[in-house]
Amino acid sequence: MPYRPKHWPKASYDPKYDPIVDRGPGHNRDYAPTYWIGTAGAPPEDDGPISDDIDVDLAIIGSGYTGLSCAIHAARDHGLRTAVLEANTVAWGCSTRNGGQAQFSAGRLKRSQWVQRWGEDTAKKLHAEIMEGFDVFRELIASDEVDCDPQEGGHYYIAHKPGVLPKLKQECDLLNNMFGYRARMFTREELHEQHVKDQEAGGAMWEPDGVCIHAAKLAFGYMKLARKAGATIHPGSPVLGWKNRNGVYHLTTPGGIVRARSVALATAGYTPPGLDKRTSHRLMPILSNSMVTRPLDAAEKEACGFQTKSPLTDTRTLRHYYRFLPDDRVQIGGRSAITGKDAENPKHLDLLRTGLARKFPALEGIDLDYSWWGWVDVSHDMMPRIFQPDRSESIFYAMGYGGNGVMYSAQAGRRMAQMVAGEGKDLDLPIFTSELPSHGVLTPFRRLGQQMMYRWYWFNDEVRKA
Repeated sequence: MPYRPKHWPKASYDPKYDPIVDRGPGHNRDYAPTYWIGTAGAPPEDDGPISDDIDVDLAIIGSGYTGLSCAIHAARDHGLRTAVLEANTVAWGCSTRNGGQAQFSAGRLKRSQWVQRWGEDTAKKLHAEIMEGFDVFRELIASDEVDCDPQEGGHYYIAHKPGVLPKLKQECDLLNNMFGYRARMFTREELHEQHVKDQEAGGAMWEPDGVCIHAAKLAFGYMKLARKAGATIHPGSPVLGWKNRNGVYHLTTPGGIVRARSVALATAGYTPPGLDKRTSHRLMPILSNSMVTRPLDAAEKEACGFQTKSPLTDTRTLRHYYRFLPDDRVQIGGRSAITGKDAENPKHLDLLRTGLARKFPALEGIDLDYSWWGWVDVSHDMMPRIFQPDRSESIFYAMGYGGNGVMYSAQAGRRMAQMVAGEGKDLDLPIFTSELPSHGVLTPFRRLGQQMMYRWYWFNDEVRKA
């Protein structure tokens, strides 16, 4: 047998990677230059690339939060022989490029939109599912293996202009009156005096559940938990295709064949269109930019008035997500390019700099220590799915969080493991019982519409009063 190295040669990071036009995510590509990777330390030990044919109960494609959570629960709770297959480095995609904000949500829809779409009873059940998901997330990050620097304190949904306050107040009342939650409103003055001096803010809604974490340390902690439970994790092992042979899926990787009784897809915004027909053109990958400043000096900290390290999100459709990091830096993220080819265009970073300066004028022109971007898995109806597309086949997927997957991915991975183990029969919510909606047209053509919608969103966000 020819010698195969434990680790294939590391390929360089590709800043222009685009899941819509590239044939696949690559082979053992290096991480994006994020703050998280720069400050997490060395990744934990993995099991190396697939270097021979193996047999497992469950093959998970994708090693982000969802895939790793699925591995933890499949191996620990259900005793399944589990292998995680990653094309590049572990947690190479969304899970090391996000803002590190665990919020009380799963997709991009508000509670009022749940009620409008599915009715009060289903909305309440979905709310309970998200609450349970937060419990699962907190249980995982409390373990000894997961040292992800959690900062509790709730989530601040900040009105970026006074005109949106009435709708924000309506949402707060709905949360409290219908769902028995404990959200509350802050005036601009209360927000500035007690929490943060965001100069755009007209006020804010505060949700009790919100945690900031170190994104890469969270992924690396999940990785330790999964291997401790008995799962194996294989970077540098892109799945080049698979076939069903008498109920066993034969997944081809560069180093060998993985024979699996079940397959779980957890590739999110980095899902190649050709990976599987069940996920083709069911997600719209959207680029999000992120940057981290140098540490603030005493005068800058005083001017910004950060008294919380909790998640901060503004009410723009093209929203900003931002936070004060434990090492006195500020992180902010928001919209970016339409295509990977345009991702390096400095105008996108300039937009983010402008957004930061509008919130915190003292930080205008501040030096940056990190800047990166990544793809967000937006579904057609703005909600995720954890689903088995064909009852005759043991193939499952969990994805479509729309940028709100840091917390709920823990529960989504758990739910997918339950489905694989045959224990998901009581999961009757729409996110479990319906497939990701098709976009109806080929995703590349939707980018023309995306350009027009971005202009409309900008007009609503920045010009209209309400």
